[in-house]
Amino acid sequence: MASEQQDAIEAPAIGRSRHFVDDILAEADIRINGDRPWDIHLHREEALDEIVARQSMGLGETYMRGDWDVQAIDQFIYRILDSDLSRHFKNWRHIFPYIRSCLLNLQSRRRAFEVGEHHYDLGNEFYAAMLDSRLTYSCGYWKEAQTLDEAQEAKLDLICRKLQLEPGMKLLDIGCGWGSLIGYAAQKYQVECVGVTVSREQRAYVAERYANLPITVHLQDYRELNEPFDRIASVGMFEHVGRKNHRAFMEVSKRCLKKDGILLLHTIGKSKPAPTDPWVEKYIFPNGEIPAASQITLAAQELLTCEDLHNFGPDYDKTLMAWHDNFERNWPRFADRYGRRFYRMWRYYLLLCAASFRVRRMQLWQWMLSKNRTDGVERIC
Repeated sequence: MASEQQDAIEAPAIGRSRHFVDDILAEADIRINGDRPWDIHLHREEALDEIVARQSMGLGETYMRGDWDVQAIDQFIYRILDSDLSRHFKNWRHIFPYIRSCLLNLQSRRRAFEVGEHHYDLGNEFYAAMLDSRLTYSCGYWKEAQTLDEAQEAKLDLICRKLQLEPGMKLLDIGCGWGSLIGYAAQKYQVECVGVTVSREQRAYVAERYANLPITVHLQDYRELNEPFDRIASVGMFEHVGRKNHRAFMEVSKRCLKKDGILLLHTIGKSKPAPTDPWVEKYIFPNGEIPAASQITLAAQELLTCEDLHNFGPDYDKTLMAWHDNFERNWPRFADRYGRRFYRMWRYYLLLCAASFRVRRMQLWQWMLSKNRTDGVERIC
């Protein structure tokens, strides 16, 4: 009897959510249980209530649980973003993450290693199966490339040319990952390289793979750096710095750059300051925050001079889809280790990000910043 009463109470709410979601999705030409690749297939109707109530978090968590499926998640998310369906929902929930990021330093020294332990230390074998042969975990440069390996090597060479590397120079890579840039620069441009990372797995990998090259990698927070370098690069790390530390990052860069030095900052960016997507922050990149151009400009003010800004955001869509293809192809090797929930979480993450770049909600920037240069920096794209 109690169960029947509960069903009677819940049914109207579910019905309202279904009607509400049907109408909203129609604006993006998405149908519930339709037959097109971007149509959503419901396995549990109650999931609609959670999606309506919790928006981004609800959508991601119900997918992780298997409450719904879409053949092409990237196309599904793209249509949602392109139609700006979020305008139908009250955004008061987003106020609290924004206030939190403004008041608290979520990327303090105490928290600096959390993202390494949570995300980057999943296992080198896993990332080797998803990424290119150099394990480059950032956007490739697809201008003339046909494959992921070609796109990543083109990106690495583009960075080296922009930095005007010459034999004998000393290069610092802040957030060196698995060492793709410092390995390439040491091999191809005969420079001495120093990298810093917050991932033990990455440090061990670089030490083994590049043992015969003039490369040193430190497991440390970037704020501890105090050594002179001819050039500095930071590729895909600034997204972990946070608004409270943007200025500190630029101060460290200025402190460590020799006279006439150049900094190349390769980062994801967005049009205005905003908190990280709550699902991404919880499950993928804890304490992460995508910077706005205004924040980078303000952080560098009176410290470094902006010489060039290059945007190739659409290339990240291609990169993420290539990673997704590798992930799907190699997943059977990792299924027993990570499980079904991880598979759905990771697939959702890759395709959500691809859609965000496709609709131009996010950009990929390469900033060229200099210290005390009177001749400027040559623009190379």
